[in-house]
Amino acid sequence: MVDPLPLIEVSGPPRERGRQYGRQAAARVHLGIAHYREQLARTDFAWPAVQRQVRDYVPVMKGFAANQVEEMRGIAEGAEVEFEHIAFLNARTEILKLAARPDLRAKLAASEEPDGCTGVIVLPEASANGRLVHAQNWDWKAECAETAVVLRIRNDDGPDMLCFAEAGQMARCGMNAAGIVITANYLESDRDYARLGVPLPLIRRKVLEQQQLALAFHAVYTTPKSGSNNMMVSQAEGVAIDFECAPDETFQVHAERGLIVHANHWQSPVALAKLKDTGVAGTPDSLYRDMRVRQLLAAQAGSITRESVKTALFDDFGHPWSVCRPPRRSLTQNLSATVAMIVMEPALGVMDVCLLPALNRQFQTFRLDMQGAPRAVDKVA
Repeated sequence: MVDPLPLIEVSGPPRERGRQYGRQAAARVHLGIAHYREQLARTDFAWPAVQRQVRDYVPVMKGFAANQVEEMRGIAEGAEVEFEHIAFLNARTEILKLAARPDLRAKLAASEEPDGCTGVIVLPEASANGRLVHAQNWDWKAECAETAVVLRIRNDDGPDMLCFAEAGQMARCGMNAAGIVITANYLESDRDYARLGVPLPLIRRKVLEQQQLALAFHAVYTTPKSGSNNMMVSQAEGVAIDFECAPDETFQVHAERGLIVHANHWQSPVALAKLKDTGVAGTPDSLYRDMRVRQLLAAQAGSITRESVKTALFDDFGHPWSVCRPPRRSLTQNLSATVAMIVMEPALGVMDVCLLPALNRQFQTFRLDMQGAPRAVDKVA
C-alpha cells in the first residue's frame, strides 16, 4: 500500500511561504532528515562536521537565490527543525561529495546511490493533440516515496508553480503558469566535485520562477554547478532543449522526430569528445533505458498521448534493471526503485504522479491554473 502524496499549498512572501510549507509537511520533513542522518551515521562524517559544511555553503546559495534561502529559513521554522537541516536537504549531494577530507569523500561517494531517472519530452508535432508532454521516472531510494510532496505555490513575484519535491526541498521537477517545465537526470563526469557550485534544487526552482523561457534557459546554462546533471527544459508552445551540464560547461541535445529521451549517460557528441562519462559503471541499465522509451514512442510519432508516455515509462524490459524499476538492491546495496513517475501536460496545467509505479499504478492528478499562459494550438484533423 502506497500512501497518497500530500498537496502543500503556499502563498505570500518567501519566509511566510516557507513557514506554511514547513508546517504542512513537517512529518515528511522530519522523516527525510532522519533518513539522511541515518545514512550519515554509516560514515565518519558526523553531524557537527555537516553543519560546518552547510554554513560554508549558505553564502553560495544566498548569492544565487536569496529568496530561496529565506524560504528555507521559513521551512525550518514551520517544521521546527534547525535551518542547517533544511539547507542540507537542498544541498545534500554537493555537501557530502565536497567534504574536506579526501578519504571521507571516497566513503561518502560510495554510499551515495546514483539519482537515476529516465526523462521524456514529446513535442507537439509528435503528439496526438498538438500538445507538449514532459515526463520522467525518478529513480532513487525507495523510502523517499514516504517523503515526497507536491507544492502548489502562489507566487508574488512571478508565475505560480506546481513542484514535485522531497519534503523540505525547493524543487525536484515541475511546471509554472507560464508553461515552463523542468525535469532532471543524474549524470557523472571526470570534472565533478572539484569546486563549489549552486545546489541543483535551487537551480530547478529558479527555472520555475521565470516568466520567460530565455531566462529559464539562462539559469540552467550559465549557473556554475559542483557536479554534472542533465536538465530537460520545455515550454507549452513546443520549444524544448535537453541541457547536459558539466560543472563548468553546458552541452545541448535537441529533439529528433519530435522526441527527446534521456537517461543517465552523456549523449552530446561534443560533450563525449571533451569529458569522460564516469557514471555508466553505476547505472549500466541507462544504456538501454532511453533506447527502449525512444523506440516505444517513435513507433507512435504523430499520435502520442499522455497515456502513451505512461505506458513507455512502465516498460519492464531487463527487469529489475528496467525503465520502471522495482525496489531492488543497487550496485552499492542501497534499496533503489523508481520512486515516482511524473507526467506533465503544461498547456492543460496537469501533473499526474504515480508513486512506486512498479508496485502501484494509481495516479494522482494535480492542477495549476494556466490562465494567461501560452497554449499550444490543437492539431486540425
